[in-house]
Amino acid sequence: MASCEAEEALNKSIHHDLEKPAEEPVNSDLDTCDLPYYVCEFVEKEIGNDFKSLWKVSSLIEKIAEEKKHLEEQVLTVSTEAPKRIQAALSNAENTQSALASLLKREATVSESICKHLEEASPWMDNLGALTDQINEVERHLSYLKWISHIEELSDNIQQHLMTNNVAEAASTLVSMTEQAIKLQDSSCMHLLKFITSTVQFWHKILKDKLTSDFEEVLSQLHWPFIGPLQPPTPVSSSSSSVTDVYASLETLFTQLLKLQISDELISKPKQMPEKYSLPASSPIILPIQIMLSPLQKRFRYHFTGNRQTNVLSKPEWYLTQVLMWIGNHTKFLNEKIQPILKMAGSTVNAKIEFTRGLVMLVLEKLSVDIPCLLYDDVLFCHLVDEVLLFQRELHTAHGYLSSLPNCMHILSEDTFFQRWLTVERKLALEKMDSMLSSEAAWSSQYKDISDVDEMKFPDCAETFMTLLLVITDRYKNLPTAEKRLKFLELQKDLVDDFRIRLTQVMKEESRALLGFKYCAILNAVNYIATVLGDWADNIFFLQLQQAALEVCTDINSSSKLQLGQLASMEISVFDDMINLLERLKNDMLSRQVEHVFREVKEGAKIYKKERWLSLPAQSEQAVMSLSSSACPMLLTLRDRLLQLEQQLCHTLFKSVWQMLAEKLDLFIYQDVILANHFNEGGAAQLQFDMSRNLFPLFSHYCKRPENYFKHVKEACIILNLSVGSALLLKDVLQCAAQGTDKISTNNKVPSATAALNELGVYKLAPQDVEILFNLRTNWPNTGK
Repeated sequence: MASCEAEEALNKSIHHDLEKPAEEPVNSDLDTCDLPYYVCEFVEKEIGNDFKSLWKVSSLIEKIAEEKKHLEEQVLTVSTEAPKRIQAALSNAENTQSALASLLKREATVSESICKHLEEASPWMDNLGALTDQINEVERHLSYLKWISHIEELSDNIQQHLMTNNVAEAASTLVSMTEQAIKLQDSSCMHLLKFITSTVQFWHKILKDKLTSDFEEVLSQLHWPFIGPLQPPTPVSSSSSSVTDVYASLETLFTQLLKLQISDELISKPKQMPEKYSLPASSPIILPIQIMLSPLQKRFRYHFTGNRQTNVLSKPEWYLTQVLMWIGNHTKFLNEKIQPILKMAGSTVNAKIEFTRGLVMLVLEKLSVDIPCLLYDDVLFCHLVDEVLLFQRELHTAHGYLSSLPNCMHILSEDTFFQRWLTVERKLALEKMDSMLSSEAAWSSQYKDISDVDEMKFPDCAETFMTLLLVITDRYKNLPTAEKRLKFLELQKDLVDDFRIRLTQVMKEESRALLGFKYCAILNAVNYIATVLGDWADNIFFLQLQQAALEVCTDINSSSKLQLGQLASMEISVFDDMINLLERLKNDMLSRQVEHVFREVKEGAKIYKKERWLSLPAQSEQAVMSLSSSACPMLLTLRDRLLQLEQQLCHTLFKSVWQMLAEKLDLFIYQDVILANHFNEGGAAQLQFDMSRNLFPLFSHYCKRPENYFKHVKEACIILNLSVGSALLLKDVLQCAAQGTDKISTNNKVPSATAALNELGVYKLAPQDVEILFNLRTNWPNTGK
């Protein structure tokens, strides 16, 4: 009984302790509390508030005791093993230190031994170095003697071949000697180099003289050069065997001379033009072609230098035409006889191009002498440039001469000559512009009777000006450098701007007759020039110039970074500045014309604005609807002006005119006629008839649905002509929308204001505009609203 009471008291005390109030926090400070916090936490976790779980206490005590024992063993193991590891590490460090000391001792011993050996071997090294130098010197002497011996051996071989008349082998041996000479070009043995070069030169002259003499003899048998265009290249003796022999000799001698090319390039320095002409680097003309050119060069210098009657500064076409004739006369022979020989010899040289290049060099020399004498004579200088450009074009088109080879454009590109050319080109272009604008036919079109050609209706002055620009482009497009081509591009842009200014001046003089023939011709000219420049902007030549402008940065001072970026991304073209100015002038002229016509139409509409729309009879009271008499002046003026402008302006300009005019008329009739009046049923019907059956059809020749350009007027007529019932319903919808009850309307299946207007075909006018139009109607029923 007592034990039961004790057990019950214990349970109450435990239960009381576990149910402590939350406001008494557990002391978690290990220094001040009797029982550590983590022990309380552990007991709380394992036993909890259930006193029936006290049976777990014995097992917890056993588990904790076992863990304590395990931890004590680990601590004991660590405390005993740590000193052993430290001792082992100290022992290893002592052993390493001992080994290092041993190595340092051995290093000192070896170093001392090496120094002692070097001191003992020093005399031997000096003696060995001297012997080595002597050996090297002997080897150089031996090599030098071998070179001399080899050169003399080759020289003896050439001599033996010539004594036996074996020219082919002699030429081959000379090629070998020349290759050895080329190898020695970077050698410091100047005497040896001079010896081998002089030897090559000696045998080259002998072989060249012999082969040249034989080659010239064969050429003379073929009547070379061919002075006349119909002269056949046939030998003097026309038997078949002799013809074969002559061509065989030609092939043999040409091939042997070709072998001498390498030695000829080594010992001879070809004549060079001054550096100021910036001729492209090119290899010397091959030796056999040089020999073939020799008689023509003599003829050229005889006739076109000195005091000969054929050497006239004012007649550059004489020597240019002569050179073209020579090229044409010899083309067939070069292609059929010489080119196969080059191909068999493994050469990549084109016989005709090589021959042409030799003659062109004569022309370049002649031009470099003549042009300075003509710089200050505009007429002669311009004539020379024209003839040179024609010659250059003929070379490229008829004879396939490459622009990468030296040509006349390099001479014209010399700074002094080029600047003079640019100045003369500008002067002549300005004179041409003066003459074309002062011509009687300047503002008429020569294609006016040909509808297909005269679509843009450009006047003669505009066509002549663009032809002038096109000719200038053709003249400079083959210039060798992009920098020079860009100079001409700037000239073209300056000319366009100058022509625009002249057109503006003439336009201002004609401003009193805005619909006159001349004013419209100026407008057509501006539009034509802007259109052509826009087409040129996509031309590959001007796209290349655009890229070149970015590369050389010639416009960096005059262009912003934004413009350069737009040029680089092809957003704008090289002509965009000019096109924008022309477009501005065009739009200004169009606006003036439209404003002029609009003023005339407004003047004709004064009576129509004051029409008694409020008292017109209803449509049902009229047998046939007819145009309002007050609208006739307005519509007649509009019709006449549209016809006049259609005849004088090109299609694109006239399209802009009538569209701009339609827009102005739409707003004018809406604001000044409709909104300024009140309409009964008859007035609204009459207005709709005037607009839909008379005004709109005036524009039906230019588009399929002209009413779409009069949206204000068309929609206002719809509203004014709604039946009374439809108008009342629409008015209710608009009032609901204005009062903010759209949501209710939607729920009640009533269309919104916008949807209701769209169903009637009203898209442009806002609900507020429709309400204003409703207020202009007088045919409302008397409903008290």
